[in-house]
Amino acid sequence: MLEGLGDLRIGQPIPAGSAWAERGAQASDTCRTISSPDFRGIYAIVEGGKVRRITAGGRSTARLAENIGVGSTEKEVRGWFAGFRAEPHEYQAAPAKYLTAPNAESGDPALRFEIGDDGKVTLIHVGTMPVLGYVEGCA
Repeated sequence: MLEGLGDLRIGQPIPAGSAWAERGAQASDTCRTISSPDFRGIYAIVEGGKVRRITAGGRSTARLAENIGVGSTEKEVRGWFAGFRAEPHEYQAAPAKYLTAPNAESGDPALRFEIGDDGKVTLIHVGTMPVLGYVEGCA
């Protein structure tokens, strides 16, 4: 999932003829949110005509190669991704947090996990900064 999902790729335009499209989600002149019926619980953010982030949420059954997905524990995440930096969650009190890959500022695709106050993954984001760090869709 770090490079993309299905035919959707980080840093590339939306594939022509794909099922990825706006479906009543947030959109503006510069930023759009898209989804596909083929990937339940997943949406992507497109800025400047290119996919900048893919997010797996609560209804998603997608899993990373390490078998981490929504519902995995923080302990499981840290077992695979020990070097990730913890940051306070924007809307939930601790112990909720964000765990962000150390390479996130490099401009390369990176991972960011949202951990809920129950210690479990609520969202998985894959993308490039600054979009990787957006907390409300296109903002």
